[in-house]
Formats: sequence, structure tokens, C-alpha cells
Amino acid sequence: MLDSVTKKKIDDARDILVGKVPVPSSQVEQITIALIYKFMYDMDNESIELGGNPKYFAGDFAQYAWNRLFDHKLSGEGRVMLYQDALAKIPNNASIPTLFRDIFKNAFLPYRDPETLKLFLKCIDEFTYEHSEKLGDAFEYLLAVLGSQGDAGQFRTPRHIIDFMVELIDPQKEDSILDPACGTAGFLISAYKHIIKTNSSNYDKNADPHTFTIHNTPLDELVIQNGKKYNGDLLTPDQRAFLHKNLKGYDIAFEMVRLSLVNMYLHGFNTPQIYEYDTLTSTDRWNEYANVILANPPFMTPKGGIRPHQKFTIQAKRSEVLFVDYMLEHLTSNGKAGIIVPEGIIFQSGGAYKQLRKLLVEENYLVGVISLPGGVFNPYAGVKTSILWIDRALAKKIDKIIFLKINNDGFDLGAQRRPIEANDLPTAFANAMTYRNAILSGNEFHAPDKDVILVDKSVLAKSGDFNLSGERYQLAQTMHSKYQITRLGDVAEFVRGITFSKSDQLENAGNGSLPVVTTKAAQESGIVDKDLYHIPISLLKDDKKLLQPGDILISTANSLNLLGRTTLVNSDVKKLSFGAFMSVIRPGDSVMSEYLIRILRSKAAWDYFKTNANTTTNISNLNLSTLAEFQIPLPSLSVQEEVVTEIDSYQRIIDGAKQILDNWKPLINIDPDWGEVKMKDVCSVNPESSDPSELWDDWFTYIDIASIDNSTNSIARLNRISISEAPSRARRIVKPQDVIISTVRPNLKAFYYFDTVPDRTIVSTGFAVLRANDLIHPKYMYYMLLSDYMVDQMISRMGKGSYPSINQSDVSDLNIPLPDLQIQHSIIDKIDMEHEFINGSRQLITIYEHKIKELIDNLWNT
Repeated sequence: MLDSVTKKKIDDARDILVGKVPVPSSQVEQITIALIYKFMYDMDNESIELGGNPKYFAGDFAQYAWNRLFDHKLSGEGRVMLYQDALAKIPNNASIPTLFRDIFKNAFLPYRDPETLKLFLKCIDEFTYEHSEKLGDAFEYLLAVLGSQGDAGQFRTPRHIIDFMVELIDPQKEDSILDPACGTAGFLISAYKHIIKTNSSNYDKNADPHTFTIHNTPLDELVIQNGKKYNGDLLTPDQRAFLHKNLKGYDIAFEMVRLSLVNMYLHGFNTPQIYEYDTLTSTDRWNEYANVILANPPFMTPKGGIRPHQKFTIQAKRSEVLFVDYMLEHLTSNGKAGIIVPEGIIFQSGGAYKQLRKLLVEENYLVGVISLPGGVFNPYAGVKTSILWIDRALAKKIDKIIFLKINNDGFDLGAQRRPIEANDLPTAFANAMTYRNAILSGNEFHAPDKDVILVDKSVLAKSGDFNLSGERYQLAQTMHSKYQITRLGDVAEFVRGITFSKSDQLENAGNGSLPVVTTKAAQESGIVDKDLYHIPISLLKDDKKLLQPGDILISTANSLNLLGRTTLVNSDVKKLSFGAFMSVIRPGDSVMSEYLIRILRSKAAWDYFKTNANTTTNISNLNLSTLAEFQIPLPSLSVQEEVVTEIDSYQRIIDGAKQILDNWKPLINIDPDWGEVKMKDVCSVNPESSDPSELWDDWFTYIDIASIDNSTNSIARLNRISISEAPSRARRIVKPQDVIISTVRPNLKAFYYFDTVPDRTIVSTGFAVLRANDLIHPKYMYYMLLSDYMVDQMISRMGKGSYPSINQSDVSDLNIPLPDLQIQHSIIDKIDMEHEFINGSRQLITIYEHKIKELIDNLWNT
């Protein structure tokens, strides 16, 4: 069990290194090397105490014994040189096992500061343990705080998710177990502990808890299954030896192999079967198979693509497709697997994705799909993932696929991943076990109403795309309404827009031209006249393609986020057509347009659009035939009118609150006696600019215009990206208390004040970063920049052209009123108080938007 003293020592070691080694993965590597270095020395001492001889630091290598690093005769620089020399020479020591030589392969000291090294070695020297098991617990905690290897699409799987998958797949002592993208060997260690646990006489299957049931424990401290010690006393020596030979892992990166080797060794594997191996391009291990495969393979295809060999069943370039194909190919005939996959595997319409899903279903691999929350990999990635539950023996007995949805995993979905009470993992696990037992016993399984759905394989095959999104089938199977449920196609007509090319577009409206609504002009609030296109009227072949009052415009081909956006056509519509990825839903007599558009803007509709769209890398398409199959509740016209009236009353409150937000700005009564100064006199403009690759090795946080929520003057999204993908415009460093302003129209009026900001934050050159000096409070500067007085100055300095902007010298020369700090604080207090009322308006919007959602959702409920 991890104790608090050991945990503090690991934390202290990281704190010492962070100034010189800022990258978490490099910190882990340095601590790993030092712990093993000292561990070998301690084993030598133990051997000497028992009357034997040292094994690791003998002969010419005695000069590198750990205690020599603390020789008082050594200067600080001498200690650095000795440690560097030791790291380089230990791999050449033929008298130590290959495992330890491999661990020290390519090890080096990334800094030369004597004081940092002295403090670090002293911290490691104070680390005490009775045996490798305690060190193993410490090492698991260390790995739990390991950062993302984002440039390779690798994100360390949270421990409780690993344990959930292992319990689900239930590896046995007779199984050969493989992880072909093993990272730090988390799945292999968990599988081994599971087998030890289930083969211990003190194990109680019904009473002993799992990590995925534990509350109020930080995510990085879930390093043990529970407080009970399992020793695997029911395993024979031969069974233990079999396990040690048949838990195998591959990884393409030697740094990960090193960590895996150490992790396995510290959990009792003297000769761990971990190999540096490119699973997708090498064939050296192609003929090796496993009974159990557990993995979270990389999701990202490297730049330049992958050049896979020709042995794969599916010819593809995407790494996630190839990895799943590899794992299916390398399972034994009755093998089992748990694989984490991104959403592309689940529903994307590319040929390789569909071929893979067809293989999973028709060749009897897949038992179920378990949908995970979108923030499981935070703070490293918000990617949405699912678990493929594969069991070849079980899949042959069934004609259905089970879909299980996990909304909460016991931790919030923010960057900190704090423990919360809500946890669907235990229920999902219990439902999965009930389903498996029903299959094995031949009993009928009754799916619960919530977050579980069974779908016939024939239904999956019906459309030909084998879509594995449970939500696609959920609506049709669970829709119970007190109102009639009707196909959208039975109550509305669908009209495709005009197809026209860029060469058909006319520069000016005039006789013989026809205005056309596209996705740019069709906003939820209405049609924007200035964004209309004009084409020759001769392209209009059918009057049905002219908009009519009550029509509903819908985006049927665009990015997934824009897909399904709707616009209600008003009664005063002019002679307009539509096209460029737009279609029209023309309601019949049995449904009101105002009612139908609310249904089309509901979550149920969005889920249907998302899961049924044909999605490629850049664009999603929603066929009208698919749209026609969407099921809607259809009450009488009088009830529809009541619904619309109630929603309109809520919407008026929302619109009023939004009007307050839109019109509010800080009002500062400027006293001429304050005087004015240039911005450059009270702040540094763009004080730090650097190429991120010159500062960091792996990742940084990037803010661009798309990150900003203009309605709240706040950051809506922080983009954590790899150095290899760094935008060329990502250069300006932001720190706490900085103010940033957008210097490019149309976002000129956007200003952002940062009370806190993550480490390694860069903004694009479309922003200016302002760092206040002692003469001005940064929040006063922020509020003043929001005022018309400052905005008018910036507009007057605007350049011309398509993207007018102001430059750094323009910002530096802005005039800003400067009262003394006491007056600045009183202005801040006054505006902060106004902010409380503004936030109240935001809360009103949230409350009444929720009321509308509830009203719509209730139309489907009994």
C-alpha cells in the first residue's frame, strides 16, 4: 500500500526537479533512473550483510556505487560529472542482468546544476523500503502523475478505467496476455494483480471492493485495489512461472519500454517480457498470439502517415484502425480483449472504419460497446472514447450487441479530475456481468431502462455501415410518449437546395439574379441578408426551391458541430432560394413550424443527427432519407400551440437577459484631473515572445480566437497541443495577471483578464499581451480597455484591407486615463458589483434554457 511518507518523497523529488526539468515525463524518467540506481546499491548491501559479494557495483564499477555520490571530498561539479559518468557506464557492466542494462540505456542528466543534483540525490537517498513491492507502489504513483505524450496520440489510461476493463475481461492464470501498445505496462500490471487477487484464499468475490467503486480518493492515488493484501497463495510455482513468461508488452518508444521494464520488475518480474517493437510496421512478432489482449492504442496517425505491412486484414492508414485489426488478428480462437477506441471507430463512415466494424460484428468478435465520458483523459485530451468488449467464445452464442453508457466515472470531467459521488462504473460492470451470466446460462437478459440497450446484429448491418453508437438505436427503442410518435417524413416534405458553383456567383444583385441562402446566411436567429449569395435566376428549375413562410432551413452537410442547424423562415420572406449544403423541411398541416423547429433543436435531434451522419475527416452529411426516419412526438395542434406559447414566454426572458449582457459595458466616468499616459508607460506590451519549441520539448497550452467566448469575455477552451503541431503564430507567452486583447477585426472588442492561467500558455499573434507595472492595477486596465473611450482609439488606428488590425506600436501608444491606485480599486469594486447582476442575467438564461429543454424532453416521456 502506498503510504503518505513514500508519496511525499515522490512529490518532493518532482518539486526539486521541476525548475530544471519542467516536462513531467522527463521528471518521471530521472526519478526512475535514480530509484533503480539506489535500489541496485541497496541489493548489493543486502548481499554483503548476508556474507556475499556485491553484484552491481564491483570491480571497475565500484567507483560508481551510490554512496560515492555523497563523498564529502567531491565538489558540486565533481558530483555532476560522477553521476553523468555513472549513467553512461552502467549499461556496459556485463555482470549485471540485461534488464538493468536496458533500463540505463541512453540515460543522461539533462541539467548541470550541482545544487539541484545534490538536493535530488539526497531526496532519493532518504527513500526507504523493505522490498521491491513498496517501491512498486511508489512507482505506480509516480506513473499516475505522468503527463501526456500527446504528439504520438498517447494518453495514459486512468487506473480505475484500466481496472474496470481488466475486471470485465477477467484474465485467468492460464491465459497469455498481451498489450501491443503498452506504454508504462499499466494494463499488464493490473491483469497480474487481478490474477493474484482472484487466486488468493483471502479474496471475497462478493465483498472486496474495486478501484472503480472507490470515492473521495484523488485519481493519481488510485495505485492499489484496496487495503487488503493478496498473495496469490492458491497459485502453484509453475503457474507463477507461466504468468511471468506470458504477460507481454510492446511499445515503439524506448522511453516507455524503460518505464514498463521498471514497473514490471518492481512487481516481481525479474525478466519482464517487454519489447521495443513497432506493432504496425514490423512483422517479427506477427505469429505470436494471445488469449487476452488489453490496450489503449494511440489514436493519432503521425505526420507522414503509417506505412503498414501487407498482413493486415484491413488496408488502412489510421493507427486506431490498424491497432484494432492487429488485436483481432492476434487473438486465439476463444480469445478476449478490452480495447479503448476513439469515436472514429464507432461511427465514422470511411471505408476502413466500416470494414472494421463489419469484421467486429459479423465475425463474432464483439460482445458490447461501453461509452466513456468525454473528459476521461483530461487534462491531456477531451477526446470521446469507448471500450470494445471482445469475447470470441461469448460472441458466437449471441445475435445481439450490448451498449452500455457511462456518464460519470467517479471524477469530475474538468482538468483537475476531482473525486465526485456520481459513478456509473459499478452499475455498468454489474449490468455487463448479468448479461454475460445470462448468455452462459441460457437465460433471458432484461435490459434496464437507463444507459443499457441491446441491438440485434441484423439491425447494425441494415444500413451497411455497422454504426456502433448506442444512442443511434436508443431513441427508437426507448421512446415512450403519451403522444403519437411519428416519422418526420410523414408530416413534412423535404426539398434539396440548388446546386451551384463558385463561377455561378454574381458580384451584384440585379435583374436576372436570384438571392440564395447558404449556411453562412442561415443563422438560428434568422436569415442574414448581407450574407446572401446571388446566382442567375436561370438556375432555378423548380419553384419548390423558393422559400415559403414556415419553411425550416436545415444544414445537411457541414462540420459536425454545424450539422442540423435550423432557421425558421418568416412570413415576410422575399423571393429567395437556398443551396450550398442547405435543405428545407416544409411542414404539413398536422405540425406547426414553430413546434417542429423546437423539436429539431432538441438534444434528441442532435444525437440523431450526430450518430446518423456520414462523417469523413472534414465534413458530415445528413441524407434526407435518414432525416425522414427521425421519430418525433406529435400531439394535437392545440397542444403544439400550448407548447410553443410556453416556450416563447421563456424565450422572451432569455432574450431580455441576453440584451442586458449584449449592452452592458463598464461605465467609467473619467476625471480630467487624472491625467493620461501611454499604455507603454504602465505595462509591457508582448513582454515575452518565443517559439514554443525553443522552450519546451513536448506540449503547451494554446489560445487563439476560437478559444474565446465573446459573450462572457472568457476562455471557453484551452487547447493542449504537441510541439510538433505548434501553429506558426503561437508565440506570445501569457502569465497570471496578464491582460490580452484581440488586435484583429471582427474580434477587436474582445479583452480578457487572467487571474490565473495554466503553465506554458501561449497566445496567437492575433492577440497583444499586456503585463501591468506597479502604476496600474491589471483589472482596472482590463475594465478600461472594455470602455468605448479605449475601443474608439483602437478603431481609429485600424489598418485597411480584408483583416484590419492594430499592431504592437499602436497598442503601446494608446492613451489611458490613470487615477491613483486607491481610485482604481474603487472603480474595480463598483464594476465588480455590476458584474454580480450581469452574472444573475447569465443564470436566468441558464435556468430558462433548462426549462425549455425539460419541456421538450417531456414530450417524449409518459
